[in-house]
Amino acid sequence: MIAEYFKLAVRNLWKKGIRSWLTMLGIFVGIAAVVSLISLGQGMDDAIKGQFSSIGSNIIIVMPGAGFESFGSAKLYKHDEDIIKGVRGVDNLAPFQAKVSKVEYNRKVQYLPVNGAPADDRYKLIEDMGIKIAQGRRPQPSDRFKAFLGSRFASGDVFKNKYLKVGDKITIDGHEFEVSGVLESIGNPQDDSTVWIPIDTAQDIFNDKGYVEIIVETKSGFKPSDVADDIKQKMRRDRGEKEGEEDFTVQTSDQLLESVSGILNAVQAVLIGIAAISLMVGGIGIMNTMYTSVLERTSEIGVMKAIGAKNSDILTIFLIESGVIGTFGGIIGIIMGLGLSKTVEFYATNVLGDSLLKASTSPYLIVGALLFSFVVGCASGTFPAIQASKLRPVEALRYE
Repeated sequence: MIAEYFKLAVRNLWKKGIRSWLTMLGIFVGIAAVVSLISLGQGMDDAIKGQFSSIGSNIIIVMPGAGFESFGSAKLYKHDEDIIKGVRGVDNLAPFQAKVSKVEYNRKVQYLPVNGAPADDRYKLIEDMGIKIAQGRRPQPSDRFKAFLGSRFASGDVFKNKYLKVGDKITIDGHEFEVSGVLESIGNPQDDSTVWIPIDTAQDIFNDKGYVEIIVETKSGFKPSDVADDIKQKMRRDRGEKEGEEDFTVQTSDQLLESVSGILNAVQAVLIGIAAISLMVGGIGIMNTMYTSVLERTSEIGVMKAIGAKNSDILTIFLIESGVIGTFGGIIGIIMGLGLSKTVEFYATNVLGDSLLKASTSPYLIVGALLFSFVVGCASGTFPAIQASKLRPVEALRYE
């Protein structure tokens, strides 16, 4: 019996032609938006977690002020580095300097991030975080005016059609540097367009002895969260600050990942909420179409009741019809959403050079979107279906 109801629903929708497509428009636009946003959000979340997994769970990041929110506006200093070194459980650390600077090559100028990093044995900590040399050699303690470039310099994306290599000369804030190495691709345009120089040189040419962050590696057998608490306590005592009033931030890599994931989830929730408005509009469209269908088929409903159809039969027929509208709209929306997310991924990877913006699709997403569209369709058709089931046979047969 249910199979016959489905056949009847499909036949009725086919007869309506363009009106059925217009009714489904709001559904598949909304589903397409939801599927594409969830797919891209999940893909980005997976990519970020992949990058953090390469850093390792034994890493602690110490930043001035409120962390990334005050990046560049506050500083740590050599004294803070010495304090952290004295904390039990700290194995190695690497301070960083950073500034957007004027970088010139072959009379072409770009304003790019320039990072100062240790050029001694501490560079191993930077390598462990995924910043590795692809061409050339590792930084040496004797390096002074040597530069290490992100992968986009070598591919000609920074200085258009200029492919930098080991041995080339660039100018940073009026100081000439020799390119000693090119880094492997990290996965996003900003990092892959960064210049790395020895931190002592960076502090001299920028006339700034501060650090924007200090990366700390904990010893084996020590819990990073415990070491982070000890760092906080020792830095608070040194600065004479109370707990909760610190002008610095200490986070483990796991805590930092949770913060980033929380931000991504909040942004994704807002975008999905906006997309849900399209679904609500689509549901109203289905309701309107089903009310119209009840009016157009009043006589038909009267005939069905006259030959023995029950109220539950009429209710089921109209509910299935509205559910089919929602389901067909959902199928089209899922196809559109997956196509849109893959298009964004292709554009981000091949045009923007950003490997973080990826589309991730799971069976749960597809099944969930399909069920949701069916429920929206059925819910939107509930009141029209109830109205149709309550029609009295005599009045329905007399309806003109």
